Amino acid sequence: MAANNNMLWINFLHFYQPATLDREIIIEAIEKSYQRIIQSLKKHGNAKITINIQGCLLEKINELGYASLLRDIKTLIQKGQIEITGSAAYHPILPLINSHEAEKQIKLQEQIIKKYFGEIKLTGFFMPEMAYSAASAKLIKKLGYEWIMLDEISGSGKIGALDCSRPYMDNDSGLKIIFRQREISQTYVPQKISEIILNEKNKTIITATDAELYGLRHIDVSGHFGRLLSNPDIKTVLISDFTKDNNNLKKITLIPSSWESTSRELNSGLPYALWYNKKNKIQKKIWQLADMAMEASQRYKNDPQKKWAQWHLNRGLASCTFWWASGKKISLWNNLSWNPDEIERGVEELIKSIRALDDIVTRPAKIKAEKLYIKIKKIIWKRHWGYFWKK
Repeated sequence: MAANNNMLWINFLHFYQPATLDREIIIEAIEKSYQRIIQSLKKHGNAKITINIQGCLLEKINELGYASLLRDIKTLIQKGQIEITGSAAYHPILPLINSHEAEKQIKLQEQIIKKYFGEIKLTGFFMPEMAYSAASAKLIKKLGYEWIMLDEISGSGKIGALDCSRPYMDNDSGLKIIFRQREISQTYVPQKISEIILNEKNKTIITATDAELYGLRHIDVSGHFGRLLSNPDIKTVLISDFTKDNNNLKKITLIPSSWESTSRELNSGLPYALWYNKKNKIQKKIWQLADMAMEASQRYKNDPQKKWAQWHLNRGLASCTFWWASGKKISLWNNLSWNPDEIERGVEELIKSIRALDDIVTRPAKIKAEKLYIKIKKIIWKRHWGYFWKK
């Protein structure tokens, strides 16, 4: 909580680019956002921030020749300026995949973090898209994590109804919870805080955004971010320090939801509407294929090509496969979440996961999956040319 008439700013940044994305787009995010954020932290030695970097992105950063960026992040972790969280390596919506695949991706994320940053203790966990379910939270707790961050709607079903200035405890899992304030998080945060601090200093602000906000999606020509980090009236802390006190944590029963959920969606029984809407025929068909691929992964776990089947499955389960099929207007960036090429990328990974299996007994599963795959492609392009094209 804010003290000494200082504003307390807890800032969480989520670094993620899909593994199937074109290298040029990833490079643009690295050079316009990620490097800028890290250089700002190096320049301001008292600034602290909690971040998540998806494992698939860490591998891409290294593959694309930006090892110096990874070294800088490691140095800032060692200095205590950056705290990094656990997550699921390829950014699946954890409540929508089975626990077997979820655990594999969480452990893979841990391996990749260890590869680049060494033996560091991960106490916090980022659920991709802040998509919460009690079952997923219990798995995270079982794997040794202590806290998660969620959108405020997960605690109350509404925006603005929850006191976000304090940590809570999840009634179901026993995890500590910190809630981001959505209204502020859906702005260019440094600029918004610069406006707030003119009138209110003794205040706690908790924000969480995509890291790409800083540079790629918003060009900060006024330098708000750097000025905030050097402002003596603002104190920044790591989430693990904010949640350190175990005493008198208020227990709360959380609502299945995501950081994009609306009250209307929750009331309609659609907690993850951008990734699975029971009225969205394309999403339903893709999830059928995803379920086939996950089932095949477990059934044929001794297949000689299991490694490659799993590699494609991880990539196909990424949230983007389903997000781009939602066809929903995203108010924050005034974008439409529809892109047939991006949907196809994910669907291709799912079918390749099944195709990769080598044992002859997988033939019936392959034929069944291929029929569904062809049907999905037909539906995608019929929908695109007949409805979304030129909109």
